[in-house]
Amino acid sequence: MFKGDSDSFILPLAAYAESLARQAGEVLISERNNQSFSLDYKRGVELVTTADLAADALIRAGIESVYPDHNILSEESAPDFSDPQALMGPLWVIDPIDGTVNFANQQPAVAVSIAFAVDGVTQVGVVHCPFMKETFTAIRGRGAFCNGQPIKAAHVTELRQALVATGFPYEKEGIPHLLQRLQQVMAKVQDVRRMGSAAIDICYVAAGRLGAYYETVNPWDMAAGYLIAREAGAQVGRFAKAKSLMPEELNGEHLLVASPPLFEPLQQILEPTL
Repeated sequence: MFKGDSDSFILPLAAYAESLARQAGEVLISERNNQSFSLDYKRGVELVTTADLAADALIRAGIESVYPDHNILSEESAPDFSDPQALMGPLWVIDPIDGTVNFANQQPAVAVSIAFAVDGVTQVGVVHCPFMKETFTAIRGRGAFCNGQPIKAAHVTELRQALVATGFPYEKEGIPHLLQRLQQVMAKVQDVRRMGSAAIDICYVAAGRLGAYYETVNPWDMAAGYLIAREAGAQVGRFAKAKSLMPEELNGEHLLVASPPLFEPLQQILEPTL
């Protein structure tokens, strides 16, 4: 039986999630230092490395050994979220490498993202950045942390003062439209960043390093960061109504994470660009 609202359950689970993320991070460091990984492409366009698969296998085996009755949604080994009902109950949402292109190209913006949700409501979030030596964590209702220190979203009140992040998909067909959207945003904000890891972008909003982030992403890209940002005081939602029936906190469609005063002004800019 699941007893997720008790400290005796959730605190050890959160510590275990962080431990798994750190172990996976060590795999990534070793693979890159030794240049022992190889490259492949999913659907001919989306980069995947053997390091993704090794980190995924480590995390999955760790979860299954301790929580065998929990479900797993993983970018690499179990990516099907077409049935929202299958996401109910205890669910781990994992991305072994968020920022695979960065990883393969010696860039530091690489994250291991692990979330734990119950009935679509995220209870634990961990985003571990092994090459930047930062680990963002949150337990629902207990605040957000980076390397054990509390973090808070910035209170940016003017769009002109806001540094905003976004990203772009592997598929190139929609890029011209997304660039038009970006142009509308850039005309109103201080500047724009594109780091190549949604999980890190969201955590940077949580830590006050960015004023906002917007993009449409998959559940494993945003589930952990969603909770971390919310617990840090950011406003988390979407800039347009989602078409998917996914649970709200696992739905990356039209995602918008922002300093609260910036949320509505950015909605007003972004929604007409759909």
